[in-house]
Amino acid sequence: MIAFALRLAVSGGRQAVGRLVMIAGAVAVGVGLLVSTFSAMNAVEGANQRQVWLDTGAADRADPATGDPLWWRPHGDYYAGREITAVDVAATGPSSPVPPGLTRLPAPGEYFASPALAELIRSTPADRLGDRFPGRLAGTIADAALPSPDALIAVVGRTPAEVEGAPLARSVTSIATARPARCDEACFSRTVRGDAMTLILSVVAAALIFPVLVFIGTATRLSAATREQRYAAMRLVGATPRQVSLVSAVESTLAAAAGTVVGFAVFAALRPLVSGVALTGQRFFLSDLAPSAGQVLGVLVGVPVAAAVAARLALRRVTVSPLGVARRVTPKPPGAWRLVPLLAGLAELAYFLDRRPATGNGQAAAYLPGFLTVMLGLVVAGPWLTMVTARAVARRTGRPATLIAVRRLADDPKAGFRAVSGLVLALFVTTATVSIIGTVNHNRAALDGDPLTRTVVEVSDPRERPIGAGVEPALLGGLAAVPGVRGAAVVHANPDGIGKNAADPWPDPPVLVACADLARTPMVGHCAAGAEVAAVDPFGFFSLRSDPGREWPAAGITADAVARLPVQTLYVATDGSTAAMERVRTLLTTAYPHQAARTVGDFGTAMQQELAGWRQLADVVLLTTLPVAGCSLAVSVVAGLSDRMRPFAILRLTGAPLRLLRVVVALESAMPLLVVAVVAIGTAFAASELFLSSQMHYDLMSPGAGYWALVGAGLAAALGIIASTLPLLRRITGPEAARNG
Repeated sequence: MIAFALRLAVSGGRQAVGRLVMIAGAVAVGVGLLVSTFSAMNAVEGANQRQVWLDTGAADRADPATGDPLWWRPHGDYYAGREITAVDVAATGPSSPVPPGLTRLPAPGEYFASPALAELIRSTPADRLGDRFPGRLAGTIADAALPSPDALIAVVGRTPAEVEGAPLARSVTSIATARPARCDEACFSRTVRGDAMTLILSVVAAALIFPVLVFIGTATRLSAATREQRYAAMRLVGATPRQVSLVSAVESTLAAAAGTVVGFAVFAALRPLVSGVALTGQRFFLSDLAPSAGQVLGVLVGVPVAAAVAARLALRRVTVSPLGVARRVTPKPPGAWRLVPLLAGLAELAYFLDRRPATGNGQAAAYLPGFLTVMLGLVVAGPWLTMVTARAVARRTGRPATLIAVRRLADDPKAGFRAVSGLVLALFVTTATVSIIGTVNHNRAALDGDPLTRTVVEVSDPRERPIGAGVEPALLGGLAAVPGVRGAAVVHANPDGIGKNAADPWPDPPVLVACADLARTPMVGHCAAGAEVAAVDPFGFFSLRSDPGREWPAAGITADAVARLPVQTLYVATDGSTAAMERVRTLLTTAYPHQAARTVGDFGTAMQQELAGWRQLADVVLLTTLPVAGCSLAVSVVAGLSDRMRPFAILRLTGAPLRLLRVVVALESAMPLLVVAVVAIGTAFAASELFLSSQMHYDLMSPGAGYWALVGAGLAAALGIIASTLPLLRRITGPEAARNG
C-alpha cells in the first residue's frame, strides 16, 4: 500500500507533482527559519560559555589548589563607547594556569589581545589607546576564549608585585570553566543571563517559533480539499479508512520530508546572515550558529510526523463519512467557548501583578505560559470572531459579492481564519515585543545623561580609597597640553569631615575642591563668592546631569592646606571629542594603572549596549515574523483558490463576472485579517501592560509612529499579497476546471 501511495504521489500528473513541489518548498522555508531560530538560541549560550573564564577571580568560585598560584586582576575599560575587558596576570611558577585561547602566559611587558582589539590598537594612534597596554603585543587570543569576533579583550602580563594589592586582585590556581552560582563585582563575563533578559529571550524565542510552525502547518494543507475529494472517491469504491489514511500520510510525509531536507540547505544559506544579527550586542561566531544533534533529530523526525498527523486530522470527515465530504456538508460552527483560552492567558498574567516570583526561572515559569496561552487563545478564538463578524455583516449587506464572501465565512470560519492566522500571530508578537522593549528603553535610556556632563574623564571614585598623596605636575601639564582639554579639578579626600552638615543623614563627608579648580569644571557647580575651597557632595562629580547653577558651600580650610590632603579623584573636562577624551583616558590609565578612568557616559554604556541588544531583538522579531506570516498568507490564499477551482468555474459559467469572484476572494481574506488583527493588537497591549507592571513596575508606553507605520505597512503588504493572487482566478477557473474538478 505504501508503494501504491508513493506512486500516486509522484505519478499523478503535473498537478500532483506541482502540489508536492509547493508543499516541499513551503516546508523548506519554514524549516530553514525554524533551524535558524534554534541555532541563534544555541549561539547565545555558546557566547556565554566562551567567556566564563573571565570569572576566574570571582570570590564565590571554588578554586582547587592544583598548581602554582597565578595573580589575577580583571578590570574594565572603554574606547569610544566600546567596552574593553582586560585581565592583569602574574605567574608565580611554571605550573600557573593558562587562560583558554592563549598558548602561554604573557611575561611582564607583554600582552595578548583579541583580534578585534589588536586591529583597533593598530588602527588607532597610540596616545589614544595603545599606550594603555604596557610592552609589546605577544599574540592574539584564540576564538575559544571570545564571545564574539568583535570582543575587545586583553590579557596583560605583570609582575606579582604590580598585581598584588590592586583592587579585585586575587591569587588563583585554576581557570573558571563554569559561571559561579553567585556573582560579585569580580564577575567580568558579559553573559546574557539577567532575569529580565532570560525571560524576554524565552518569550521572543517562542514568538519566533510559533509563526514558523503555523507556516509549516499551512503548507502541509496545500490542496487539502482536492485531496479530500480524491480520498472520498477512494472510500466510495471500497478503500478502507485505514488505507485512505495511509495513502494520505505517505503523500504528506513524502513532501514534508523532502522539504525538511531542503530546509537545512536554506538554513545553510541563511547562516551567514543570522551570524551578523547582534542579539547580545555583538555578532556571533559562525561556528556557534548550529543546531544541536537533538534539535536536528527533532526537526528531521518531528516535521514529517507533524505533517502526517495534520493529514490524518484533515481527513477525519473522509474516513468517517466519505459521502459527507463529497457533498460538502457544512461543518459545525465554532462556539463562544473559544474565548476561554484567550481570557485564561490574560487572567494568568493578571494573577502575578503583585506576586512576582523572586527567581529568574520562577519568572519564566510564571510569565511564559501566560504569553503562550494568549497566543494559543488568539488562534482558537479567531474562527469564532470571524463567524460572528461575518454573520453581523451578512445581516446588513445586500451586495452579491459581499454576501457570497460573508456567507462562506459564516459557514466555514475556520478555513477563512486559517489563511490569516500566521499574520495575526505576527502582529501580536510584534506589538508585544515593541511595547515591552520600547517601555524598558524609555525608562532606562535616561542613564545617558546630558551632552555637557559627558565631556569629562575622571579617575577613581568617592567610594574607593584615595589615588595618591598628590598629582604629579608633569601629569597636569600633559593633560593641559591635550588639544580639547578645558580644565582639570583635583578633588581631595576629607578625612576630618570639614564642612559636613550635621543634619545630613549621609555618612560620607563632602570632598574638598579648590575654587580655582572648580571654576575649570563648571558642569559640577561653582563656589560662593570669596571662597577658597568648596565642600562638594562626593557624587556631584559623578552625576549623570550637569548642574552649573549649583553653589557649593565654602569649606573652612585654605587652598594651601587642601593641597596637602590625599587626592580622591582627578576630574578632567574636555570638549567632548573622542580624540580628547581618549587621550586623557590613556594618560590617566598610564598614571594610575590600578584605577579605572571613565567618562560619565561610560556609566550608561553597558545599559545602552543591553538596550541596543533588546532593540535588536525587536528588529529580529519584526524582520522574521512578518515575512513568515506573509509567506503563510500567500500559501493559504493560493491553496484556497486551488481548492475551489470548480465552484468558481461553475460560477463563471453561470454568468458571474470575474470581477465579482475577485471581490469575493479579497473579502474572504481581508475581513478576518482586519477584525482579528484589531483583537490581536489590543490583546498584545493588555498582555504587555500586565507583564511590565508585574515584572518591572513600569507603565506601558505607547509605541511611536514607527510602530504604527510598520503595522500599516504590514497590513498593506498582506492586502497586496492577497491582491497578487487574484490574477490566478482567470487561469484556474476556465471551463476545463468545471469539467475536471
